[in-house]
Amino acid sequence: MTINSVKQNLLTSNNIHKENIYDVLNKMSDSKIEYGDIYIQSILQESWLLENGIIKTGSYHEDHGIGIRAINGSKTGFSYSNDINVDSLFKISKMACDSIYDKNYVNNKIINFNNVITSNKYNFINPLRGNTSEEKIDILNIINNVARKADKRVVDVNARILSNYENIFVSSTDGNLSYDIRPLIHVYISVFVEENGKREQGFMGGGRRDGYKFFMEKNNLGETNIIYWTLEAVRSALLNLYAIPAPSGSYAVVLGSGWPGVLLHEAVGHGLEGDFNRHGTSLFSNKIGKKVASSLCTIIDDGTIFGRRGSLTIDDEGTPSQKNILIENGILKCYMQDKLNAKFMDTKSTGNCRRESYAHLPMPRMTNTYMLPGLSNKDEIIESVGFGLYATNFSGGQVDITSGQFVFSTSEAYLIKNGKITNPIKNATLIGSGIEVMQQISMVGNDLSLDSGIGICIKDGQSIPVGVGQPTIKLNNLTIGGTN
Repeated sequence: MTINSVKQNLLTSNNIHKENIYDVLNKMSDSKIEYGDIYIQSILQESWLLENGIIKTGSYHEDHGIGIRAINGSKTGFSYSNDINVDSLFKISKMACDSIYDKNYVNNKIINFNNVITSNKYNFINPLRGNTSEEKIDILNIINNVARKADKRVVDVNARILSNYENIFVSSTDGNLSYDIRPLIHVYISVFVEENGKREQGFMGGGRRDGYKFFMEKNNLGETNIIYWTLEAVRSALLNLYAIPAPSGSYAVVLGSGWPGVLLHEAVGHGLEGDFNRHGTSLFSNKIGKKVASSLCTIIDDGTIFGRRGSLTIDDEGTPSQKNILIENGILKCYMQDKLNAKFMDTKSTGNCRRESYAHLPMPRMTNTYMLPGLSNKDEIIESVGFGLYATNFSGGQVDITSGQFVFSTSEAYLIKNGKITNPIKNATLIGSGIEVMQQISMVGNDLSLDSGIGICIKDGQSIPVGVGQPTIKLNNLTIGGTN
């Protein structure tokens, strides 16, 4: 697959030519708008479902369309259509412009298109092709067989495989012209175990911007990814059979490496998105250059990591993705920006403009957000805790952007007593605020890892794939809601 195939799929096959794009954008400018863009997309999606050991469904979905946005000052006009043709381009662009018409704006003619040149951040591959339906079903059968053979207490195995293939075209009145091909796969595995009438669940999964071959690749332990994730789901479920109720109170918390970075994503990352800070509704508003975290903390949002779930060759305004330092040694350096919010904040886009599809308005969003490693090792971090909690996995949570207050539920956690990991615990809830968490970090491990590739971020009803990560970190004091 090449960028030329995107042009053929989205434009040429629909009798749309570069001259048509040029004419539409110039007509939009003639309508006295400050900025306008065209987003054309095709989406292919496939899903396979294993439920209670039975292959229940295999589904295929196709969608395509055009989304056109017009901006005057703080006003945005938006219209979309699932018909990709020249008539639709002119019709919906007029609708978008008419909704925000302002006679005071001066026409801004496009002189030349500038093709966006950037290195690919993933292979241009269509994951829906290259494997037969039988081969895809075999992956689900492997999950079922491995889980049930792992332990006789396994009573139910569920799994879902999702694969996406997107073609993207973006062009705008500032002369931008860009294309992208976006593959994406992931598998989610859920295992139930039962013993003496007690039933518990464990889950695991993974994915990346790649083809199905990734599921069968071996990790650094010598196991294929799909077998490793399945055994981890079984292990997690069995662990919960013997977990004791979590204690309540305020005490030290150690967060494991990898997926626990989802807490930073929610409690800190969203607060650093440009729109919240432009409107002054974030706890981090007006704090650029100020200390907002422990000096041990450096947080990055990086959409350039090859093949990662949250990576982008270009964002949804056509800006190349970037590696952005958000917080450096505790000092707030920048917010994540799209073109609109960057303009009002007198800065530039950071390549963080994202949207769920052509039918949605773009906004500043995270890509792969993580904390850089420190100098401590995991063992010495654990040994430094007299009594506390060690959390290695989370099942969900919520955050209030304005106050920064969050609530997160652990799905795998342990008590730490006298510097040693002891009993597994369940029903532990972490309660605090974003800035509180960042200031409570007293040790940062040297074991940075990223999540396995199942992150989904929801903002204003739009779901997008993201990545998270961190090293092991120690929080000196955090409120824990438990049942004991």
